[in-house]
Amino acid sequence: MESSDVKSLLESALEIQELHVKGEGSHFEVIAIDPCFDGMSRVKKQQFIYAPLMDYIQRNDIHALSIKALTPEEWARDKKLMSL
Repeated sequence: MESSDVKSLLESALEIQELHVKGEGSHFEVIAIDPCFDGMSRVKKQQFIYAPLMDYIQRNDIHALSIKALTPEEWARDKKLMSL
């Protein structure tokens, strides 16, 4: 499975403002940015992203999935911290 496949699956199932997917084989990292994450618990954010991928996780097409689900404000802050 390619990162573009994972990104397409998420984009078709979820309305996310900005989505970044890295990885190859069965290991992927997802960064999702959207105002809908405001006030959501970490668990709810994970469940939101996992839901459209569950069939692929159960079939082991996706073995490891790292998820960052952020509001646009959190993303802007994280990008500033990464550039220091």
